[in-house]
Parts: sequence; structure tokens; C-alpha cells
Amino acid sequence: MEWYLALSLMLGTVCTTMFFGLPVAIAFFTANIIGTYLFISGDIGLVMMPMEFNNAIKFTFAPIAMFLLMGEILLQTGVAFKAIGSIDRLISRVPGRLAVVSIVGGTIFSSLSGSTIANTAILGSVLLPDMIKRGYKPTIAMGPIMAVGGIAMLIPPSALAVLLASLAEQSVAQLLIAGIVPGILMAFGFFAYVIIRCSINPELAPPYSPDESALDEPIVLTVNTSARTLLHWSYEGRHRRRINRVLPFLLYILPLLIIFVVVVGSILFKIASPAESAALGVLAALGACYFFKLFKNIIKITGIDGADFSLKDIWKALMETMKINTMILFIIAGSLVFSQALANSGATNGLLNSVMKMNMTPLMVVIMMLLVLLFLGAFMDQVSMLLLTLPFFLFGSSSLQAVFNIDVIWLMVLMLIAMEISLLTPPFGLLLYVMKGVAPNNVTLGQVVISAMPFIIIELMVLILLIVFPEVATWLPNKIK
Repeated sequence: MEWYLALSLMLGTVCTTMFFGLPVAIAFFTANIIGTYLFISGDIGLVMMPMEFNNAIKFTFAPIAMFLLMGEILLQTGVAFKAIGSIDRLISRVPGRLAVVSIVGGTIFSSLSGSTIANTAILGSVLLPDMIKRGYKPTIAMGPIMAVGGIAMLIPPSALAVLLASLAEQSVAQLLIAGIVPGILMAFGFFAYVIIRCSINPELAPPYSPDESALDEPIVLTVNTSARTLLHWSYEGRHRRRINRVLPFLLYILPLLIIFVVVVGSILFKIASPAESAALGVLAALGACYFFKLFKNIIKITGIDGADFSLKDIWKALMETMKINTMILFIIAGSLVFSQALANSGATNGLLNSVMKMNMTPLMVVIMMLLVLLFLGAFMDQVSMLLLTLPFFLFGSSSLQAVFNIDVIWLMVLMLIAMEISLLTPPFGLLLYVMKGVAPNNVTLGQVVISAMPFIIIELMVLILLIVFPEVATWLPNKIK
């Protein structure tokens, strides 16, 4: 069979099954049954498929489970929601306050959930009604919620980055570190746009006077035991409003920053491998949640409640992590067989030879790969795009990256950004329709598209900056080699 027919058969099977609503894992296994039977010696190929589960259960994939568990612990115990509330109290005077909160909150949630689509649906249904109720225009309210997934895909802990590096058999640590600077640049761009735009045109996000009566309350600190009160202290000075505004931030944000420092710092300073740093992150999350429980039961500060932390919450976190991990295991196993079937069919080499005949430069090849990802985002999520393109872009010595000698860490960072942009790009970007589905009925698809455009431009600017100056992504990981 000609390579282009084999390629059309395999890709067509995946796309067709996904079009009819089947899960990603089932789509790949359907294509694999056909591909292994036709291209890997008939029945022998079918016998090989279950063996790939052994390859999917690798130590290199362990950080995915640990990062997901860390996020689920913070979600199930309510710590993540408390953190968003404390940020809301701290920045009450910032123009476009709720839009800024949605950027911070969306970054937290999408990094913990690992799914930009799920994150948009959750935050869109929770934050958007309140923003519109307070007079925010839909064009400034919806954009930040849809765009923040790009930050979470870059800044650790990023489960998708771990999956990408593991499947490509590259350094997980270097990819996680490489995403920090681009992620910070993207976040700065989002913040700057929202604040400047709302300062120039306050009607987009009308300032409102939140209920700040709690800020005027005396600051009362009480330390109790089951037997008696050990400490009771009250402060009613003129700085109590400022202290009441800052205290929740110190109590809920700093512990989360400590978790980030534990995860990233242990990798950056080569104290632990990515899997070990992810496990340390889980321990740090458990420690932070226990601190909040202790704070709730023993230490009382007026206006601040501790988070819940019980064995029931941990059990829920474990169950949710197991569900997501099982899905990822099936997807990984299916993608590994898919890559082998493509290689045996000659499709990978055939496509590579066709590209080489075009006399393209490495930069042109990179741009072509990014355009493919931007197109696929019209009807696929990030994981599906990743698994479908990896055999051609990154996997093995016959991939485009290997043949054209493209810096692999730089390319993977570009791919992560391109995948996020593709989900926002009209007319078919999936996030546009997810947001339209959770937005109030009077919000039109045109308003959703308009709200996304400034953030698409910011993400494209970061992408172009990385293409022109690869050192933005490669400088920091090169320091830890």
C-alpha cells in the first residue's frame, strides 16, 4: 500500500471515530486494530497491542499522576477556592478586578485540572455570571477565562508538558523549566492588557464597591485547645483594614507558592528528578492542607476561615486522580501502537521524504508544524492533537525534528503554545463554543470571538518572540543541564 493511502487510512479512522463522539482512547485503538493487522504481520500485530501497556507504565509517566493528585487535593479541600477569594480581597482597587482574578484563578484551576476545556467550562459558569451582573462587558469578561489555559500549559506543574516530554523521550525537567519564562511573559501580557484597557475605558469593567464591612472589624487572634484558650489578642488600630486585606493572601497564597518552590526548586537545583519533585509536591500539598485544618480548628482570625481537610477529601482526590490516570494510560498505550503502525506502514518515512523534496529550511518546517497544530485545534483537544502529530514531529530518528536537527525543548514549548492558540482561533476553536455554551443566552458567538482576539494576539506575540529568540525558552533549561 502506498504511504499516503496508509496515512489517510490511519488518520481518517481516528478522525472519523472522534467525529462520532467516541473517546480519544477508543479512536486510537480502532485505528490500531486496522493498522497493526495490515502493517505488522497480521495476527502478530494484534498480539503486540496488549504488550504496549507495559511500555505505558513507565517511571517517566509518574509525574503526571503525582501532579494530578496534588491538584485534586487542593481542589477537593477547597484551598484553591480560598486562594482565589483572598486574591479578590487583596486587589479590590485594581481596574478590571474580576478579570484579573479570573486570570489568576484560571491559571490555578487549569494547571490543577490539566484540561483547558474543562477549566473554561467551570470558570465560565462560576465567574462569568457574577462579572456580567456587576456590569462587565462580555468582551472583557470572557477573554481572560478562555486564555489562561496557555499559561497553565507552560508553568509547572503542567501535566501536558510532562506527557509531551515523556512520549517524546526527552527531559521532563528541562521542558518544565523551559516553560517558566514564556509563561511569565504571557501572564504579564494578559495582566497589562486587562488593566490598561479597563483604565482607558472604565465602562468595560465598572468599578464597584464590594462589601468591605469585614475589613473594619477588629483583628482578633485566638488560639484554642480542646481544654482552654491559650491566646486571645485583639487589634483595633487604624491599619486594621490593610491588615485584614493582606492576611488572607499571606495565609492562602504563600503556602501555594511554597508548593511551587518545592516542585520547581527541587528540579532546578537538581535535588530531585521530576517524578520525585512531583511526589514532594504532593507531600507539600498535604502539609499545606493540614496547616489550614489546624488553622481552622485551633487558630481563629476574624473574617478568615480555614479550609476543610478530611480523609473523605483525600479519598475523593485519589478517586478523581485514578479516573484521569486510567484514561491517560489507555491514551498513551494507544498512541505508542499508533506510532509503530505508522512507521511500519511507511507513512512516516513517506511524509518525511516528501517534506525533504520541498527543500524547506528548519524554520520553515517549524512554522509548518505549528500551522498543522493551529488547524487541528478546530476540532480536537490538546491531548488528541499531541498524540496524532507526535509520530511525525518528535518521535524517533525519522521524525521531522530529528532529521532537520531542531532544538527539541524549544520545539516542544512552541507546540504547547500553538496548541492553546488553536483552541481559541475562530471560526472553529473549541473554547469559543465551550464559552458560548456556558455564557448567558444574550451573549452572541461574535462577542465570544471578539473577547478572545486580544488574547490570541498576545499569545501569538509570545510565540513569534520565541521563534525569533529561541533563547527565551532555552536559556533557563540549558543552565540545569
